[in-house]
Amino acid sequence: MILVAGATASILIQMASTMQEQAMKTGDETIRDVSSGLQVTHISGYNNGSTLSQLAIFLTTTAGSNDIDLTYTYVTLSDTIQQVILTYNSSSYSRGATNGLFGTLNTSNISSSSYGLIVIRDIDTSCSSSNPVINGDDLVALLVDTGDCFSGISTRTEVLGRVTPEAGINGVISFTTPSAYVHTILDL
Repeated sequence: MILVAGATASILIQMASTMQEQAMKTGDETIRDVSSGLQVTHISGYNNGSTLSQLAIFLTTTAGSNDIDLTYTYVTLSDTIQQVILTYNSSSYSRGATNGLFGTLNTSNISSSSYGLIVIRDIDTSCSSSNPVINGDDLVALLVDTGDCFSGISTRTEVLGRVTPEAGINGVISFTTPSAYVHTILDL
C-alpha cells in the first residue's frame, strides 16, 4: 500500500508541475497578445480626379508593445463589395517620404495583394526593407494601391479593414469617403 501511495503521489506531483508550466506559458502568451499591438493613427487618400487610387495607412505600436515585424503583418481591406488581403512587399520600401507621400514609392511594385512601406519616424533605425521591425515611437505609412485592389474607391463608400500583426492587437481601419473629392490629398 505504501508503494502504491508513493507512486500515486509521484504522478500527482508530476501532473501538478506540468500543469504549472503550461499555465505559465499560456500566461506569457496572453500577456504578449494583450500588451502588444498596432494602432492606426490616421489614413490619407490620393484623389486621381475621380476615385481614390491610393491609401496611406499610418501605423505605430501601442503603448508598451513588443517589437512588431511587418513581414508577418497583413492588411485586410474591404469596400463592402470586395475584400483583399495584402502582405508586405520589400521592393516597395522607402526610408522617408522623399518625393511626397504618394510620389515616393513606385506603385508598379504594389499590387492587389501587397502593400508598400514608407518609414516616417524610426529613431533606432530598426525598420529596414529586409527587416521591417517597428517599436517604441516609430511611425510608418503602409501604401495601398486601391486602383489595383478595387479599381479605385468612389465617393460615399464605406471602407473597413484591419492591420493584423503576428501577435497582438489589430489596428482598425474604418472610414466613409466624402460625398465629393475636392482636394488631391484627403484625410480620411
